[in-house]
Amino acid sequence: MKQLLNDFYDRYFHDEESVILVILLALGLTILLLFGSALAPLITAVIIAYLMQGLVNVLLGYGLSQRLAFTLVYMLFIGIFLLMLLFLLPQAWNQLRRLMNELPNLLSQWQASLMLLPENYPNLFSEQQIQDFIVGVRGELAGYGQNILEYSLASIPSVITWVVFVILVPILVFFVMKDKTQLVKWAGNFLPRNRPLMSRIWVEMDQQLSNYIRGKVVEIIIVGSASYLTFVVLGINYALLLSVLVGLSVIVPYIGATVVTVPIAAVAFVQWGIGGEFYAVLIAYGVLQLIDGNVLVPVIFSEAVNLHPVAIIAAVLVFGGIWGLGGVFFAIPLATFIKAIINAWPGRLQAKISESRQV
Repeated sequence: MKQLLNDFYDRYFHDEESVILVILLALGLTILLLFGSALAPLITAVIIAYLMQGLVNVLLGYGLSQRLAFTLVYMLFIGIFLLMLLFLLPQAWNQLRRLMNELPNLLSQWQASLMLLPENYPNLFSEQQIQDFIVGVRGELAGYGQNILEYSLASIPSVITWVVFVILVPILVFFVMKDKTQLVKWAGNFLPRNRPLMSRIWVEMDQQLSNYIRGKVVEIIIVGSASYLTFVVLGINYALLLSVLVGLSVIVPYIGATVVTVPIAAVAFVQWGIGGEFYAVLIAYGVLQLIDGNVLVPVIFSEAVNLHPVAIIAAVLVFGGIWGLGGVFFAIPLATFIKAIINAWPGRLQAKISESRQV
């Protein structure tokens, strides 16, 4: 057993860089688990600054000065930030409140359709089961609606937290982008001077992850805007709320589009019933998903994240279970990071072994 452990250590931790990398990963994970909520504004600012740096580099390529490129990109960020804060989020929140308030009434409209199930499928459903289901769902929906519609003094700390978040993020983004060189140099002082393994991991991460995250942001904007225009033309209720859900659904491949189909179909069914308008909404949504998957994604993503569907779903389940919605959003980037470590580590070890054999 001792020999097995020694062989394992010699194979994977034979130099100081491997040990330091493991320590840094463990330290980073511990900090996220213990102080993730408190550091959320800083983490968000670093991610946004990283994304904005790509636009700065593009403007620098066209001959603009560093200061002018930084100013233009930061003003673009502030404009998008204010647009979401002052228009998109309030409108979507109002539609969500209205939907939650109307859900018990909407369920009453579905009751007639649900009561047909015992007649059509007597071996599967009984009338008592359907009634119990309706009563239970109506009670749950009423409770959710009450929580959304009413604010108590207990919610004040959460409101204050969001206010602090909204104020701090733009300020932190400004300083992270402005002093990027100094911050990177400071962080590099904690790393070993000779770090080929870390450099290899960073190169692979930067190539795939930057393209993926920036591409996802563009995809969310395009898909969400196209969905909103389509829903407005078709006249479906809660068009903005549904389009926000459709835009966010592209974050989670294979799962998001399927899940969002349920609220779209439910709203269309309550509004029009089974008919031409209902099928028109579902067909339009299906066409949007086809265009997104077969046209938009290949055009936007120059470097595809080569992850198996099982790995993607597993990452969503694991990181979503740990960090909730934030974990779902960053599931694929985190999985890409893990994949980069796995790919880099054995390759370097094999090179070491080959060198030793040649000697």
